[in-house]
Amino acid sequence: MSTTFLPLYDVIIIGAGPAGACAGALLSRAGKTVLCLEKSHFPRFSIGESLLPHCMEFLAEAGLLEGLEQQAQTLGFQFKNGAAFLKNGMRTEFDFTRKFSQGPGTTYQVKRAPFDALLADGAAAQGVDIRYGLEVTDFVYPDADSVQLTVQDEQGVQHSLACKFVLDASGFGRVLPRLLDLETPSGFPVRQACFCHIRDGITDPEFDRNKILITVHPTLHDVWYWLIPFSDGTASLGVVGATNRFAADAKASDSLWQKVADEADLALLLANAEAINDVRSLVGYSANVGALAGDRYALLGNAGEFLDPVFSSGVTIALRSASTAVPLVLKQLEGGEVDWDKAYTQPLRQGISTFRQFVEAWYDGRFQNIIFNEQRQEQVSQMISAILAGYAWDQKNPYVAETKKRLQTLSEICA
Repeated sequence: MSTTFLPLYDVIIIGAGPAGACAGALLSRAGKTVLCLEKSHFPRFSIGESLLPHCMEFLAEAGLLEGLEQQAQTLGFQFKNGAAFLKNGMRTEFDFTRKFSQGPGTTYQVKRAPFDALLADGAAAQGVDIRYGLEVTDFVYPDADSVQLTVQDEQGVQHSLACKFVLDASGFGRVLPRLLDLETPSGFPVRQACFCHIRDGITDPEFDRNKILITVHPTLHDVWYWLIPFSDGTASLGVVGATNRFAADAKASDSLWQKVADEADLALLLANAEAINDVRSLVGYSANVGALAGDRYALLGNAGEFLDPVFSSGVTIALRSASTAVPLVLKQLEGGEVDWDKAYTQPLRQGISTFRQFVEAWYDGRFQNIIFNEQRQEQVSQMISAILAGYAWDQKNPYVAETKKRLQTLSEICA
């Protein structure tokens, strides 16, 4: 059985996460009719809890920042001003307020369940029609001007929906890449992440809750841990490594806590910690596609490409993609010609490429050698700090304009 909710929307967005909420708000503010389809019901658990300061610009643009700032304390969001790193007793940090690029230098560490719900509610308040519990199962072109989506509700009833343009913000669900056979290999090894929320019980007076802590395993330098403190005494804890770094038959909880026990400083810091939800595992999370846009559709954020959680770039890329795509959608809806490769894919992937090269340098050890070097030059540190703060598209930054060359040269100097 099939029904149609409305004859024709301007835009249908798949997914009500940060990219979907941001894109929806921007489109609605421009006077377009927007339907957002979300398979889950909010609030729901997600990782990607350590935002980057560059995110704040896009949330402000979409009219979503004021609500975030008003609710931050109530919802347990933690003020964040940088990132700290720990390896074999060596400690270093980056203060995001001391960075090369212009823009905000602070942000928040957020529990994604209330954060995503806050953004979705903010988008709905601006006119976005968000419907939960609906899964997109098909995508076809019924004519030269529209797209038809088939969606299935939780009772198994199918509905047909029509629109002029589709934005896929489905994250790891990757709806259109699967339906349209767009997926390609990421180029990264298959890695695994094991994670949960904890009541951290941290008593160390020197521990800085205003920064994410990234710790390197003492002997396996391609294995690392995240510790993201929240303002209510809880934290997000995870460990990441290639799948062969974990016992094949181990439970996710055993993989996490055994690895924590390997790192003496981290184990001491978390001596009083206790898990407050089940430890989860995500395997083979890196993804890519052949193209980020096509005929009457575009992919936002993780639906198009996800690199790695090490520098918390996921939400930043998602919001940047929404901000970049929406003006092009508006132009196309108004009858203008849009070169999506030139105007969307290429500029978006410039910043993604910068993040990618930093991720690669992290895992092969070059970037670890750089940041743990005892003789850090202030100007270079500010350039790197800017990228870690999310400003990976700032071509004035030499470590953006010439990422590969600059990273290689600096790693050789530090070695």
